[in-house]
Amino acid sequence: MVSQEQRRRQLAREKFLRQQQRRTSARRKARTRNAAIASVLGVILIGSVALYTTGVVLKDDDDKTNANAEVTPSPSASKKAEDPCDKPAEGKVKTQTWKKEPAMTIDKSAKYAMKLSTTCGDIGIDLKTSAAPHTVNSFNFLAGKGFFDHTPCHRLTTNGIFVLQCGDPTGQGNGGPGYNIPDENLKDKSLKKNTYPAGTIAMANTGQPNSGGSQFFLVYQDSPLPPSYTPFGTISEDGMAVLKKIAAAGESTGAGDGAPNATVVIDKATVTES
Repeated sequence: MVSQEQRRRQLAREKFLRQQQRRTSARRKARTRNAAIASVLGVILIGSVALYTTGVVLKDDDDKTNANAEVTPSPSASKKAEDPCDKPAEGKVKTQTWKKEPAMTIDKSAKYAMKLSTTCGDIGIDLKTSAAPHTVNSFNFLAGKGFFDHTPCHRLTTNGIFVLQCGDPTGQGNGGPGYNIPDENLKDKSLKKNTYPAGTIAMANTGQPNSGGSQFFLVYQDSPLPPSYTPFGTISEDGMAVLKKIAAAGESTGAGDGAPNATVVIDKATVTES
């Protein structure tokens, strides 16, 4: 027969076990709830980082803002278009840099042309040798060294200004050849009413005088910009068709300024005397 003391102890143990079960259950529910909250916060955080990253203005050599004009974001990102370009050719980007601008080796009185063989098609360019000899000489030097080969065009703007930006071996907007070249041809007759007309190729820079490096932009539609970026050539009709195909695919942020959706890589850049 169970004594009152034994019965009291049994009831106490049962009560203790029930309390332990409730606590264990509460802890399990809390862990599940916290995991769910953490998951949601993680998604929000990732989204915030993505928005912050894509919202940063792309820049050229060591904080160089290329085609430095304000762009009004569109209300929402557009659906990513199909990539119209081919796969890049096999090969690696060269990382060599130089401390000084190369010595003048071109004939300033001669005509030169540049061809960008890209994954999206060939872009032919007639260079303005006599008006921008330092720029043309630099491109002749860099192309001869294979500096532009296998490099991506890292920036496309589709709102406010309309350019494709290339020439950075890092593909991040902050690379260059290690030297700077002087501004040239800033009073070119084509630059009317602070506008770079469609078909212009011009140097990117930091916004400071004489800060051009290797990055350049190709204008596929008239773009309002101050005459601060060396215009050094005109793009061929076939080249413009390639640029418009790239632009039609849009850019990654949907805000009018980001990496192109098209896989735009310069497989080979050549400069020849014509």
